[in-house]
Amino acid sequence: MLQHGGRLRRAAVQQGIALQRWLDLSTGLNPHAWPVPALDPHCWARLPEDDDGLEAAAAAYYGCDSLLPVAGSQAAIQALPRLRAPCRVQVMSPGYQEHQQAWCLAGHEVQPVSARELRESPPASDVLVLIHPGNPCGERFSADELFGWQQQLAARGGWLVLDEAFIDATPETSLATYVGLPGLIVLRSVGKFFGLAGIRVGFVLAQPEILQPLRELLGPWALSGPARAVATQALGDRVWQETMRLQLAQQSNRLAALLQRHHLTPAGGCALFQWVPAADAAHLHAELAQRAILTREFDVPASLRFGLPPDETGWARLDAALKEIHA
Repeated sequence: MLQHGGRLRRAAVQQGIALQRWLDLSTGLNPHAWPVPALDPHCWARLPEDDDGLEAAAAAYYGCDSLLPVAGSQAAIQALPRLRAPCRVQVMSPGYQEHQQAWCLAGHEVQPVSARELRESPPASDVLVLIHPGNPCGERFSADELFGWQQQLAARGGWLVLDEAFIDATPETSLATYVGLPGLIVLRSVGKFFGLAGIRVGFVLAQPEILQPLRELLGPWALSGPARAVATQALGDRVWQETMRLQLAQQSNRLAALLQRHHLTPAGGCALFQWVPAADAAHLHAELAQRAILTREFDVPASLRFGLPPDETGWARLDAALKEIHA
């Protein structure tokens, strides 16, 4: 299995530092999670039901009623390749590596492709998988670019798969409302923006002819009753969402400025993280870990992804640690 951010317990054991002392900046999750209220006890005792309001709340939030709840977008990432016969697939690189692995394991011919290469020549595949905004690099694509690639792929019965896990802070850049277009598949996550990764809730937005076989493949009760109840309420809380979008934009700018002060100028990012290419990324990652600060390290290219600190104490700790390391 591939490695991901958030493996805090392993880092605590490796460094011999108690878990509660760590500042975890490795996941790119909103550290100011939506406040989960007490839940109706019935959601724990009954099997989940599809008419509990989750789909309606998601349709209103995404502006699209052709959608399927899944156990985090990861469930869709693993299942979608099984809906097609072996074909040519281009997957955005660098990017979330689960995409490439899932298509490879399903027997497809997979080619990594950079944003620059895509802009220089049209997709040479039957399926194009993009992360938008990019993870970890924060790449953005214009609507014209995305629609152009969608049309080229659809003309040969292909798919454009957009992983929009980090787009909630800028919903105006999403293609969620356009999933009626042939071959357009949009993946959304409740974990990142809402800070609720533990409930494992995501959505696939696509045409019904794609969603129906996916539903059958995943089987009944893909989400637990408590997860459905929490997601329904979070998706409907518009006041919290609007307030949080402003807050995250400010904090992302603050993080970029802090890193730049320590000669770690971000080359990309979004509302929830900043990405810093650095030849000494492995050394910096280790130095921060020795100070109980966990970041997400990438080998190719050598780089670190920094998530948002959760409070003023966290901001001060990161600032002091970088100052000490560079001294």
